[in-house]
Amino acid sequence: MEDYQKRMKELAITLMHLILKSLDISEEERSRVVSAGGASTALQLNSYPFCPDPNRAMGLAPHTDTSLLTILHQSTVNGLQIFKDGVGWVLVSPTNGSLVVNVGDLLHILSNSKFPNVLHRVVLMKENQQRLSLAYFYCLPSDFHLSPLALNSTQMPLYRSVSVRDYIGIKAKNLGKALSLIRF
Repeated sequence: MEDYQKRMKELAITLMHLILKSLDISEEERSRVVSAGGASTALQLNSYPFCPDPNRAMGLAPHTDTSLLTILHQSTVNGLQIFKDGVGWVLVSPTNGSLVVNVGDLLHILSNSKFPNVLHRVVLMKENQQRLSLAYFYCLPSDFHLSPLALNSTQMPLYRSVSVRDYIGIKAKNLGKALSLIRF
C-alpha cells in the first residue's frame, strides 16, 4: 500500500506541474503550490456490495471532492457517473489498467474556474458483482491560503482568499454551496 501511495503522489505532482504550467503560472509559484501539495493526502478504499435491487440502495451521493486532485482506480464493475452540463449523468466505464483523475474544489479555486471541479456519484448497477475503487486524494495543508493564481490585468478573481481549513469548514456546513459562498 505504501508503494501505491508513493506512486500516486508522484503522479499527482507531475499532473499538478503540467496543469499549473498550462495556466502560465510562474515556476516559483508552481513550486510553492506543488511543494505544499501532498502535505495532506488520503487513500480510501470504497466497497459497494452487490445488491439484488439497486433502486433500494444508495451508492455514493452526488458531490465534488475538496482535494486538488483525486486519482481513482476502479474495479471492472460500473457505477461511477459524472454530471455533464446539458447532458446529465454520464457513466464512466472502467477501462482495464486506467485511472480516473477528478479535479477537486481546491484546484477549481486556484485555477479561477479554468479547471472545473467534477460533480460525481456512484450508483449501484444490476451487475451481480461487488464494486471496489481506490481513491487517492491529493490535497493542500489546512493552513495554505487559497486564491486564484495567474490572473492577468484583464482577469478578475472569481473567489476570495481563504485558508484550506476555512474552506473545509464552509463546505462541511453548506455542502454544495461552499464555492458560491466564497465567490465574489
